Amino acid sequence: MAEEEVTDTEQAVQPGELSVVATVTDGIHVLTVAGELDHQTGDTLHQALDVSSVPRPRVVVDLARVTFMDSSGLNILIIAHRTLTEAGGWLRLAAPGQSVQRILQLVGLETVIDCHETLQQALTG
Repeated sequence: MAEEEVTDTEQAVQPGELSVVATVTDGIHVLTVAGELDHQTGDTLHQALDVSSVPRPRVVVDLARVTFMDSSGLNILIIAHRTLTEAGGWLRLAAPGQSVQRILQLVGLETVIDCHETLQQALTG
């Protein structure tokens, strides 16, 4: 797979912080998210999900290093899913940890957005 670095926002993994590393693999935008995804940090992911300049955007959000996610994070993912779908693309979630998987299941989001156990599965999906 061809991989190209696109964006690297700070590698913050301190409590209360979030980092997003954006790469492109075979035309798929991969956002590797680390830290806490909540109302204070969510704008970082929201901005990274803006691929409006790309026709039929395909995005995978790798959640393996997300330690906490609240309703703000869920709302960001729902809005991104809707926006990408309307643009003829898609959003997939990869490798959510146990606490994130639990919140996705509680609200039923994994039935709306494709959720995969690994990043590789999300890329080949």
